[in-house]
Amino acid sequence: MSLRPVRRVLISVSDKTGVVDLARVLDSYGAELISTGHTRKALQDAGLKALDISEVTGFPEMLSGRVKTLHPRVHGGILALRDNPQHQATLKEHDIKQIDMVVCNLYPFRATVARQGSTHEEIIENIDIGGPTLIRAAAKNYKDVAVVTDPDQYRTIVQELRDNQGALTLDTRHQLAADAYSLTAAYDSAVTAYFVHQLEKEDHGALIGRWLGGSGLHHHGGELPSNLSLYMERRMALRYGENPHQQAAFYVDPAWQFPGISTAEPLHGKELSFNNLLDLDSAFNLVREFSQPACAIIKHNNPCGAAVGLDLELAFKDAQQADPISAYGGIVACNRPIEADTARALTEPNQFFECIIAPEFSDEAFEILTTRPTWKKSIRLLRTGELPADDKRAHTLDVRRVDGGFLVQTRDLGGDDFAKLQIVSKKQPTDEQLADLRFAWLVCKHVKSNAIVLAQDGKVTGVGAGQMSRVDSVHMATRKAGDKAKGSVLASDAFFPFRDNIDLAAAAGVTAIIQPGGSMRDKDSIEACDEHGLAMVLTGVRHFRH
Repeated sequence: MSLRPVRRVLISVSDKTGVVDLARVLDSYGAELISTGHTRKALQDAGLKALDISEVTGFPEMLSGRVKTLHPRVHGGILALRDNPQHQATLKEHDIKQIDMVVCNLYPFRATVARQGSTHEEIIENIDIGGPTLIRAAAKNYKDVAVVTDPDQYRTIVQELRDNQGALTLDTRHQLAADAYSLTAAYDSAVTAYFVHQLEKEDHGALIGRWLGGSGLHHHGGELPSNLSLYMERRMALRYGENPHQQAAFYVDPAWQFPGISTAEPLHGKELSFNNLLDLDSAFNLVREFSQPACAIIKHNNPCGAAVGLDLELAFKDAQQADPISAYGGIVACNRPIEADTARALTEPNQFFECIIAPEFSDEAFEILTTRPTWKKSIRLLRTGELPADDKRAHTLDVRRVDGGFLVQTRDLGGDDFAKLQIVSKKQPTDEQLADLRFAWLVCKHVKSNAIVLAQDGKVTGVGAGQMSRVDSVHMATRKAGDKAKGSVLASDAFFPFRDNIDLAAAAGVTAIIQPGGSMRDKDSIEACDEHGLAMVLTGVRHFRH
């Protein structure tokens, strides 16, 4: 039978929003109400009669409220199958009455963790035990029992009770069960994240658990987890995905604690698009590579300009000049607060940017960016907060979707040790060249493979991205750089398969090259450098970005 009348209801909620109104409707259809502690008091204060849970179990609440509903008279009434004669005989034998609806939401664990000054003891006491058990039991028996876990569900429940004279449909009970398991999964993930974070602070070095849904996909060394559980909360619905015919939304890990797009505060402008978010993430991850003031401009998920400088204004101007045509309509990221001088540079005539992300915007900079340019209404400004000196994102995992599963890897962070660079050419790089080689190498990490980056004086001069042939990427980068290729250094995200790459770079005026090495033909590339008088250094580390 699809419809199930609601004759007996257990109500135990932490968030009491709307619960009295729901209880009034249930009472009007003759449902017996059972409740606990403060929830029962709220119902009684509203003039509703509700049995105390102790009248059902025959035991008082105990252990400072840790044990209230954990009892066979409660869970037997929830879990018994209505069409199972043996179950019904057991209920009759032990004088257990069926429960047709559980209304329950959980202790505010996340809010307690987030609240300033919360002690470990307070947080532990806000781990709900009885609530998740009630919810899971009712959801398991959804064919007979309705489980209501969110005040936002009350209106729908009330309407259906009225439409069906105090009964609910199977479809509704099924949907409520799915929502319930989503809630308990999220709750468990939040608790897991807290415990993992505590262990991190205590510097436990081994892999903790399997994983670790909701904890930023933490990885603590050793093998990757044997089971992967992902939990994300929907932050916002998006107008569409990469293309208008695709639906999209932005989901975030609620336990993610690092500055970036998932924690950034939108300050101004139109709503963000799917492609905006992808580009913002790429841009901000690039600039956080540098300790000096840095700026990057991203277009279609590749940097068209990047630079470091003595101050942020200079870094932006140099980044913009790398490829002014491509920079138009791009995404700008900075690793320092944006002050008035940088804001004025950003709003010079004949420039347009979709989004700007930075740790902070001064009041004057905010006013300039939101009042001066013709695109003032549309510009999106995002504030991330200060970047930490110690980037712990290296302890997180990178997850990518494929049909039927996920590919999981450790993050491509912290793998470069420039003290171990191997100089393999006869020509020794100068200190200035080494600085530019390091800069170009870090930018190259954030370019789609096959990736080639030309740089000089701490700024990008040309980029070749995403080509099927590495020599085509060299062609693209040198063509983009034009005369600026002369005196530049070149970074390649992977080894050179043939010396033609070196010959082409030398012809364009490149003076030094950084690459991982590891090709069967490394000797050919080194000989080509020696013939052209180029310096070459090897990193021993590859940075493919597919």
